[in-house]
Formats: sequence, C-alpha cells, structure tokens
Amino acid sequence: MLKTAILLTSALLAAAAADFPQAEISNGAITAKLYLPDPANGYYRGTRFDWSGQISSLRTKNHEYFGQWFERYDTRLHDSIMGPVEEFRSGNTAPGYDEAAVGGGFVRIGVGVLKKPEEKGFVWSKTYEIVDPGRWQIRQGRDWIEFTHTLRGPYGYAYLYTKKIRLVKGQPRMIIEHALKNTGTRPIESSQYNHNFFVMDGQPTGPAASVKFPFELKAVRQFQGGFAEARGSGIGFLKEMQPGQSTIAEFQGFGPTAADYDIRMEHRGAGAGVRIRGSLPLEKVVFWCIRKTFCPEPYVKIAVDPGRTMKWEYTYDFYDAAGR
Repeated sequence: MLKTAILLTSALLAAAAADFPQAEISNGAITAKLYLPDPANGYYRGTRFDWSGQISSLRTKNHEYFGQWFERYDTRLHDSIMGPVEEFRSGNTAPGYDEAAVGGGFVRIGVGVLKKPEEKGFVWSKTYEIVDPGRWQIRQGRDWIEFTHTLRGPYGYAYLYTKKIRLVKGQPRMIIEHALKNTGTRPIESSQYNHNFFVMDGQPTGPAASVKFPFELKAVRQFQGGFAEARGSGIGFLKEMQPGQSTIAEFQGFGPTAADYDIRMEHRGAGAGVRIRGSLPLEKVVFWCIRKTFCPEPYVKIAVDPGRTMKWEYTYDFYDAAGR
C-alpha cells in the first residue's frame, strides 16, 4: 500500500511538473534543469531555502546527480526541494524576528518578508506566511542563468542578492556565484550553507558511498544508529540505509582558510563522483543522510555592513568514479 501511494505521488508530481516555471542550461558536458522562483506558480514556495538555483536534474555524459529524494510533495513544505539548494541561518533567529511583534514582519534571505506568529521562538523548518516576496529578476544564456532578488524589509534590513549558475565551457564543471549587497541601514550577519541533496543515479546510501575532506574530522555531534562513521578525514557507511532511516553528525577540524572547503563525494555503485570547493573558510560542517540522498552541509560566515557587497562562490567538478 505504501509503495503504491509513493508511486502515485511521484506520478502526480511528474504530471504537474510541466506547469511550474523552469529553465534548462547546457555546455555540452552538463545539462541542468532548474525550477524558477515564482511567488504565484513556483515549484517551491516554502520559507526555509533560498528560492533561486534549485536544480531538479543535472546530467553529465554518464550520470544523473540530483532528483526527488522526498516522499511527500507540497509546494509550501520546507524540504520539498531538490539539488544544490541553499539556506541562510542567523543562529536561532532571523533578521528582524526578535524586534518584530506578533503580526510583524521579519526577513529570510532569498525568500522574502515573513509574518511572525504567536510562538515561543523562531523555527527554521516552519513554513511562515509570506508578507512580501520581494522582486525576482532572471536572466539566462545558453550555459548560465542569473537570479536577482531585491527586498526591502522592516527594521532597516534590505538587500540586493544575486546568484549566477555558470557551466564552464567544455567541462563537467558548475560554478555558483553569489553577491549580497546590503542596501539597508542594519548589518546583515548570517551563516549560509548548501544542503547538496545528491541523488547519484538513484543509488541508495550505503557502503558504496564515501565522503572525503582535506582535514581530520573532529566530531561535535556523532552519527547515531550505526549507519555511518567518521574515519580520519572521511565518512564511511556501515550498511545500506532503509526507508525511514536517517542519521546526522557535525564536525570541526578545519582550518581558517578556504583550502579546507574541499569535499569529494563518490558512489561506487553509480560510478559517479563530485568535488565541491568554496571560496570562503568553513564555519562548520554538518552531514545528513537518508536512503535516497547523502548530503554534506558546509557552512560559511556572511557579514555585510550597510552599503557594502560580499561575494563568494562554490565550484562543482563532476566525474566518473572507479568501482561501477
């Protein structure tokens, strides 16, 4: 019965997918399909993740790297999203949240101005009512696409946020470029990370998957459940994960430069690999996985004073891995 329900949900989602605003870019070595930000008709209208840059499919010559990993879809569900999606986190709050009275507005970068309900405190995974989605502009070329989000929020928080996804000519390489300009009167301080919902050729998370960092992992929070373990500078999986199972851990051990933002993920069952590098130093590293996806979540620190602009980028190199 459960399997039938899942298949039915997937079929209904596939039928509806054509109605969502979307785009495709390609450089010959990579073809990527994206869902576009749209307050009225967008595929994702939750309030957790940045609406721009969600890639539902990224294909190289031999492999598919993304796809649907969740069982239940709802356009406003906080994790009904695919690909290398990003979130801005300001600790246990959000810009303007603490100042706002019940019914007032606060900001989530890449989403908009949200309405504060009567609650004990900010909940990162909650879908809030959107008061003002800001203004999205999209430009596109054959092998690139650029999103610009303009928002003027309450309490002096305002910004111009640009994200450009660029495929390097003739190479299986993707670069995600960011620029955040503070157009308000208050400093913007946040952490930002990419959740990296990898689904490599639909293969399950298990002993065939591996993750490697350029530093020895020091656990802040250990994996539970006996599914995965940190081994020196890598993460290995002890058994194949089953539906409904998950595990999460947090690590330190990285240095103060961007050299340690260098992650290699491989799945021998798929014969696929990816190397991820960032232009900023790591702030923390979280790793989360279920059967359908395994996800490094590398955090970086964002701090932009009024009138200033901060830029950073992530580079993805996709490759065939040994072992298939």
